[in-house]
Amino acid sequence: MRSLTIQGMTVPPEELELAAVFPPVQRDRWREMVRTVLRKSGAATDETPLSEVEGLLTRESYDGVRIAPLYTKDDTVPGRPGLAPSVRDVRPDGEGLAGWDVRQRHAHPDPETTRRAVLADLENGATSVWLTLGGHAVPAAALPEVLRDVHLHLAPVVLDAGAQTAEAAESFLGLVAERGRADEALGNLGADPLGLTARTGAPAPLEPAAALAVRCAREFPKLRAITVDATVYHDAGGSDAEELGGAMAAAVAYLRALTDAGLDVGTAFGQLEFRLAVTADQFMSIAKLRAARRLWTRIAQVCGAEDAVARLHAVTSSPMMTRRDPWVNMLRTTVAAFAAGVGGADAVTVQPFDVRLGLPDDFSRRIARNTQTLLLEESSLARVVDPAGGSWYVERLTEDLAQAAWDWFTRIEKAGGLAAALESGMVAERLAATWERRRRDIARRKAPLTGVSEFPHLDEKLPERDPAPAPDAPGGGLPVVRYAQDFEVLRDRADAHAERTGARPRVFLATLGPVAVHTARATFAANLFQAGGIETVAGPPEEFAASGTAVACLCSSDALYEERAADAARTLRDAGALKVWLAGKGSFDGVDDRIFAGCDAVDVLETTLGDLGVN
Repeated sequence: MRSLTIQGMTVPPEELELAAVFPPVQRDRWREMVRTVLRKSGAATDETPLSEVEGLLTRESYDGVRIAPLYTKDDTVPGRPGLAPSVRDVRPDGEGLAGWDVRQRHAHPDPETTRRAVLADLENGATSVWLTLGGHAVPAAALPEVLRDVHLHLAPVVLDAGAQTAEAAESFLGLVAERGRADEALGNLGADPLGLTARTGAPAPLEPAAALAVRCAREFPKLRAITVDATVYHDAGGSDAEELGGAMAAAVAYLRALTDAGLDVGTAFGQLEFRLAVTADQFMSIAKLRAARRLWTRIAQVCGAEDAVARLHAVTSSPMMTRRDPWVNMLRTTVAAFAAGVGGADAVTVQPFDVRLGLPDDFSRRIARNTQTLLLEESSLARVVDPAGGSWYVERLTEDLAQAAWDWFTRIEKAGGLAAALESGMVAERLAATWERRRRDIARRKAPLTGVSEFPHLDEKLPERDPAPAPDAPGGGLPVVRYAQDFEVLRDRADAHAERTGARPRVFLATLGPVAVHTARATFAANLFQAGGIETVAGPPEEFAASGTAVACLCSSDALYEERAADAARTLRDAGALKVWLAGKGSFDGVDDRIFAGCDAVDVLETTLGDLGVN
């Protein structure tokens, strides 16, 4: 490194320190500045101790992980990228990184359509194939047709056949043997009996999966047999630590079964691959993937498999995908895919933006592929070893999340293992409690959903897609939730009413005072009611009679409410209003209830649709 001239002085490289020309910053000075800002909002006073300021901005994740407003070098976790504690399976040496496996999922029930789609993906950026088989998807027996033109030694194939895993595996292995590529075929047979139990409630023995693993280890050395699919816990509304803890519990159960079947510990570790969800909460997703490697490394150390590393397949979250305003899903999946790359995923699947509308078409699959291509080729995301390494926030978040996940994992083990914890209802009960907390936050719009709970578009024209095959009737397994489900049900009710009657349900926004005074709350109220498919019209209270509705909402400033709210409510009542809301604070004669930031929007919308006779 050359010497550097700073303010006329030449500093030799051995004396050069990062940020040397900046004055040192004291934490208490930062706290004083924050307290000044919080004082303006009423969250703090001049008497608030500086030691309490950070606590006012600190929140907790659904796992109880503390999310602080400020992190320092004291939060750094020891370890170099790619080395212990192995939060990423990349070492800081060599010429560069190979990127990740762009894995596209296919679930179309027609074998010929799936065959063409698989080839199109592999020819245009995808590097591996994820096939959903059996049930209402591609028949397992059709695998030879679907993979007719796929070079199995170049493009890994990952199977996902559920209860038909054995049949699908036989079909695939037979195809590999027929082509004479047993030593070169790549992919994963997708055996996951505990994941199947979690989804269906039906007990599934581990011995067939273990037998497949033994066969792969002996006859197909580049094939894995088992996928630890932890997305089932995420899809049931679980938290990140609950997903990780469930994954580790399943993996340990599989390790026991594989070693009992005759595999040595190192080979058994090599037969497993993890599948985890990534969401638009990019930092938590980054930390989750890094924590997964941390946890797996610890388990490997205990088992005596020091060189074992976790192979991670990241999938953009299903619960976060919306049916309404589906174009926003492109933004959600882009952020999630970015997090997967930064977090060190070995394979990434970006779900098409229209997945909630039916079977994805060529355009949506292309967008899903290109999202990853842009991150790899244009953003050069894979050229950096562990991009999040050294970030005090991410390092601390990774460690805290790993500790929370380890706690849940050990609780499952104490309960007799994952199979016993599923059978007893322990897992379902824990996930249900987490989902209710998240659901409440969504209902109160503390966890906003753009295009659904925030900024809805009532006149949107949804893309038309071929309907996806109906899933099997739900059994006794874990539920499948969608973050937008409560709001989308309300939108469906309102849309059905509009189609039946020719008029959308409507709320009148009774504005008081000049535009500059009432615009903020009128906009807030309109956004809230439209999230339930309810149209809003605005005007002074005297125009209510012509609005064609029975529900009104007063919108103005606190000062004008004190002067005019009671009279305005009386005017609305005299004009036929059955229900009068008020946007903001205060209790006034004639006003039934309030809407405000943090109110239960789902409850408000349910009530309003009922008041408007929308059943």
